Order: sequence, then C-alpha cells, then structure tokens
Amino acid sequence: MNAIYSWLAVAGVVVVLELFTGTFYLLMFALGLASGALAAWLGLSLDMQMMVAGVIGASATLALHRSRFGARNKVSASRDPNVNLDIGQIIQINSWKAQSEGLYHARSMYRGAQWDVEIHSHAAVHPGRYRIVEIRGSLLVVEAVAAEV
Repeated sequence: MNAIYSWLAVAGVVVVLELFTGTFYLLMFALGLASGALAAWLGLSLDMQMMVAGVIGASATLALHRSRFGARNKVSASRDPNVNLDIGQIIQINSWKAQSEGLYHARSMYRGAQWDVEIHSHAAVHPGRYRIVEIRGSLLVVEAVAAEV
C-alpha cells in the first residue's frame, strides 16, 4: 500500500507544479505517475510500475505534442492579430513613392502619428484604402482592400 501512496503523492506534486507553468505537459507526466499507482495497486513489481508509468507518461506527452493543443503557433508575432491588434485595421494612403525595382513607400497618418508604409507584395499601387497585414517596428506592411459594394 505504501507504493501506491508514494506514486500518488509524487503525481500530486507534479499537478501542483503544473499550476505554476500553464502548460499541459506536466499533467501528462502526472497521468503516467497515476498509472504507476494503478500498477502498484494491481500488485506489479517496482520495475513494472516504473515501466508502466514511463510508457504511459511518454505516450501521453507525445500525443499532446502532436495534437492541436501542443502544436506551436507558426505565425510570427508581427503578423498575428491575437498579439498585435493593429493587424487588420484599415488605413488611407494618399500617394506612393517608388523606391526601387517594384518597391513602393508611403507615409500615412495612423493612430495620431505618421507611419512608414510598404506594400505587402509587388502589386500595383494606387491611392486608397489598405489593410495592415504586418508591423515591423515603425513600418506598416499593407495590402489593398477590395472595393466594397
């Protein structure tokens, strides 16, 4: 009975540590430790308890890592509207200046300040409304907004 409580105590400590980290990976290790307690309850040897705990913990961690909850967001923070609320906002560009080989530059008033503006791709530029798709320092990268009907 002592081994069961030992496994559960360590699992409890790992769950408490999980509360400080905010990820789910330590919960997967705690699941493995709890399965070690189950193996002890079934009367398996200490070697088998450790093997069960390791296999279950590693399998659960791998499954979490491959799931959508463990996958890292591959969007750069400069393009992520969840990080930067300016992404997706509309600005007005009155004139563009050619810089070099299809690159165009403009200045635009946005949020009470003058910003440098660059077109997202080598698309044709014209005065009008543009949507912010990326922010690099004080440079707004924009794309043309489709004409509204």
